Amino acid sequence: MADLKIPNINMNSNKYIFKKKLSLRRKSKRRLSIESAFLFILSLLLVYLIYLIPNKYLLLQNLPISLNKSFVSAIDLFLNVYDIFLVFFIFVSSFISLILMIGSFYRLFRVVKRKSKKIIYK
Repeated sequence: MADLKIPNINMNSNKYIFKKKLSLRRKSKRRLSIESAFLFILSLLLVYLIYLIPNKYLLLQNLPISLNKSFVSAIDLFLNVYDIFLVFFIFVSSFISLILMIGSFYRLFRVVKRKSKKIIYK
């Protein structure tokens, strides 16, 4: 009976469930300056990487053409996949129809080849 926990009706609502876990202290000036220096160094690194890319302007000018070619290539790919699936369907359905024909001829052969009539007693 001691293990029975009855919920408290006067509990605070769950919308403040993480409020106690957040640190509400302000960051120190040293920590803010370190973070800003880190952000500045990261931005300089990105600018330098962009600077190293050759023919940036030509790439930007050819972007619409490249996107159009990619789109056309994707459409061609899907059309080729359709053709491949169609050929696959043709082979599979031919194989299944061949098996069905062999089965039907085998049954006809067994009916014709039967030597005597079997009488079924019930």
